[in-house]
Amino acid sequence: MQIIAVSNIKGGVGKTTTAVNLAYLASAAGHRTVIWDLDPQGAATYTLRGEPNEPASARKLVSGKRELPELVAPTGYENLDLLPADFSYRNFDVHMSEHKRPSERLMRMSRSLQDAYDVLVLDCPPGMSLLTENVLRAADAVIVPMLPAPLSLRMLEQLLAFAEESGWPDLKILPFFSMVDRRRSLHDETIANARERFPVILATEIPYWSEIERMTVRRAPLPAFAPRSTSAQLYTELWEETVARLGSL
Repeated sequence: MQIIAVSNIKGGVGKTTTAVNLAYLASAAGHRTVIWDLDPQGAATYTLRGEPNEPASARKLVSGKRELPELVAPTGYENLDLLPADFSYRNFDVHMSEHKRPSERLMRMSRSLQDAYDVLVLDCPPGMSLLTENVLRAADAVIVPMLPAPLSLRMLEQLLAFAEESGWPDLKILPFFSMVDRRRSLHDETIANARERFPVILATEIPYWSEIERMTVRRAPLPAFAPRSTSAQLYTELWEETVARLGSL
């Protein structure tokens, strides 16, 4: 099972939109996929019209009293399931810190999904925390949506340095520019500078279009309700680029 996380220290950069669309595209390609909404705000759960089958607190999950397969809910899309968010997830850090090897708790929890799924997509809350460290340790790849702004490049520099210092040479960090408006000179300048400094940045760029924002109104993945749209094609290109960087699924 490949674990693909969508994460950024900053909020409001398109993490949930990216996670939901990529999870849908993985399932549409025939991969048994589950998306785990780790953000207590539950945006991915809302977008996929998810309802928890039986809520389980973060404490019970971390302690092993509950297993993730018990909490899986269907989405109505073939090959795509959901692990809905729970408001108690805001305390994941606290409960993880109470156990030995606290940075490995999420990796241990996810093992129970290996036989049932080919792809696990993690929609992560913003911030850099013990939960974030768990995500980075467990994931095969971390997709990082970035706004075309100087602070985004500073964040990327910090993330790359943290991964190197932590000794995770196999972790693939896949940043891309999100909410791009090419009419703004700052966006053009930032993107050009970033591509020169960080060759790891994906070629696909997601624009700041109202069509993409409609996902939360339609409460569905963009490729599901507008498969022929330019926006859906861009997410398809992002997915294909991610798979190419991973090497295989």
